[in-house]
Amino acid sequence: MKRALIIDDEPLARMVVREYLLDFKEIELIQECNDGFEGLKAIQQHQPDLVFLDIQMPKITGFEMLELVEQPPAVIFATAFDEYAIKAFEAHAVDYLLKPFSKERFNKAVEKYLSTAAPKPAVKQTEELLETAATQSPAQHERIVVKTGTKVKIIPVADVEYLQADDDYVSVITKEGSYLKNKTMSFFEQTLDPNYFVRVHRSYIVAIQQITRIDPYEKDAHLAILKSGAKIPVSKTGYVKLKQVLGI
Repeated sequence: MKRALIIDDEPLARMVVREYLLDFKEIELIQECNDGFEGLKAIQQHQPDLVFLDIQMPKITGFEMLELVEQPPAVIFATAFDEYAIKAFEAHAVDYLLKPFSKERFNKAVEKYLSTAAPKPAVKQTEELLETAATQSPAQHERIVVKTGTKVKIIPVADVEYLQADDDYVSVITKEGSYLKNKTMSFFEQTLDPNYFVRVHRSYIVAIQQITRIDPYEKDAHLAILKSGAKIPVSKTGYVKLKQVLGI
């Protein structure tokens, strides 16, 4: 018996999935959730095999919720939006259902899941899916969602002073403190607005509005001095980028 969750803020959408699932006796629906926070808690508690997941939901999106799951289950996206890199989703997720979908289309997605030898996708595949998708999601340009212990924190990008590579993670630095995010510097370089954030060094991305001055430092290198007093190394290539953005 496979165990499934429905995570969708629309009661009608949850009802449709629930009714369509009645034909699949090998799948047990264990819970319905109406937002990403509730969904995250349910995944951690029940460790389901399959999740039917909406993308645009209050509080946090489906993408952001999945980023916080250490061992993501198999996912069938169900959404009313078609602009989220559908081809990429179908290459990595089990399937992508565009609302309103027919029972036949739903059955095809579930049968595809059931026929998969390893129902739970590899974590690496899920990460690649999320990185591809996140660059398409407007919410990703406005906030960064991190997990601190058992709590979820939403950081507006306007509060970010800089980001620093930290082994397999990225440290997101704000006035309130530092938060680890399991992403790459390249991900943030592609996701954050280049008019407001610049990768000044292979290990640093800086918020332009936080820079008070740029000082020379060693050969072909500089230091960006931030409002907080932090000194961020600027490489030769990073300095060129900074000058372009600052118009100097």
